[in-house]
Amino acid sequence: MAVTVETLEKLERKITLSLPLAAIQSEVDTRLKKLARTVKMDGFRPGKVPMNVVAQRYGYSVHYEVMNDKVGEAFAQAANEAKLRVAGQPQITEKEGAAEGQVAFDAVFEVYPEVKIADLSGTEIEKLTAQVSDDAITKTLDILRKQRRTFAQRAADAAAQDGDRVTVDFEGKIDGEPFAGGKADDFQFLVGEGQMLKEFEDAVRGMKSGESKTFPLAFPADYHGQDVAGKTADFLVTVKKIEAAHLPEVNDALAKSLGVAEGTVAALQADIKKNLEREVKSRLTARNKQAAMDALVAKAELDLPKSIVQAEIDRMVEGARADLKQRGIKDADKAPIPAELFTAQAERRVRLGLVVAELVRVNNLQATPEQIKAHVDELAASYERPDDVKRWYLGDNRRMAEVEAVVIENNVTDFVLSKAKVAEKAISFDELMGQA
Repeated sequence: MAVTVETLEKLERKITLSLPLAAIQSEVDTRLKKLARTVKMDGFRPGKVPMNVVAQRYGYSVHYEVMNDKVGEAFAQAANEAKLRVAGQPQITEKEGAAEGQVAFDAVFEVYPEVKIADLSGTEIEKLTAQVSDDAITKTLDILRKQRRTFAQRAADAAAQDGDRVTVDFEGKIDGEPFAGGKADDFQFLVGEGQMLKEFEDAVRGMKSGESKTFPLAFPADYHGQDVAGKTADFLVTVKKIEAAHLPEVNDALAKSLGVAEGTVAALQADIKKNLEREVKSRLTARNKQAAMDALVAKAELDLPKSIVQAEIDRMVEGARADLKQRGIKDADKAPIPAELFTAQAERRVRLGLVVAELVRVNNLQATPEQIKAHVDELAASYERPDDVKRWYLGDNRRMAEVEAVVIENNVTDFVLSKAKVAEKAISFDELMGQA
């Protein structure tokens, strides 16, 4: 086999493969003979079909398979001999002008780039820290109490206020005409909790049971109901019932109802703090990991393989289609999704993946069995039956691969932070949780 390698541009290469026709024909004959022993055809007993008949029926497909196999083997061998790290699938086309008794092919492909990572010692990275405050524990406890609130009907002359549950009839019209979804009877919602548009809540707040009111409501331009988005409707609303909320007291009975084994308020608060600390740790890790990865990518120099970027774009488009399908969108698999929407994100993912892989290789940052086990233990610790969760992870190679990937990312983050200039910044619990 004669092999030549050409550099076309940046990462693109071309290998010319020449294969002897005799070897290809010999393999075709061997496969046809093997096929003849088992093939079934009308008018012939199994194994008794003449070779010329088998060749006439299956010759083309067998020849195609052999050519694919031989060219694939020749390409893999040539790339290996040239010590090329092939990125993506090669584009193989038959080449004219081959020597007598030979068939030639051009294989155009990309190779993985050389990744250069500059010195990280001068890089400044802001590392966030946060603590679980007593106020955060109290707020979480209030949320748990709200989830278990009960309602009792208010007096007839009581006005609806924030926190009340109201039952209403309403009908909306645009230019005097009803519209889909604009009418309901015995509809319940909680005042002041954003379950309805602000104008609707403002109109009902202060009304009494039995009262009716007409008011205008301007639908936002980005409202999910496309038929009414950006339009103004006139609503008639009638309040039928107003119920005041009652929150359970913070006592041992509440702790028991929330499944706290010790059944005390102190144990409940300790349990809440433990869960919040776990969530804070997770969010801080994610934020600081992002900062470290951003700094790492900024210090890296490399060319991106177009084939790998395109494969990532295709994967993201398919993910978007799957998401549409899950939401019940009709003909989601045919929905026009412009690939260019994902180009920048795909390029970043590929760039980051290549840079991380190089850093891991050069600095031996692979995940150790001990690290993987510790991460699985940590993931399982938040569940009631951690041993079952551990078995769930350990019993699936795909899930374990995901765990390994997270551990490697953590190793890379720690490495980058150990080399860079790190400035710690304390932020509030609310800011970290996205409530500020």
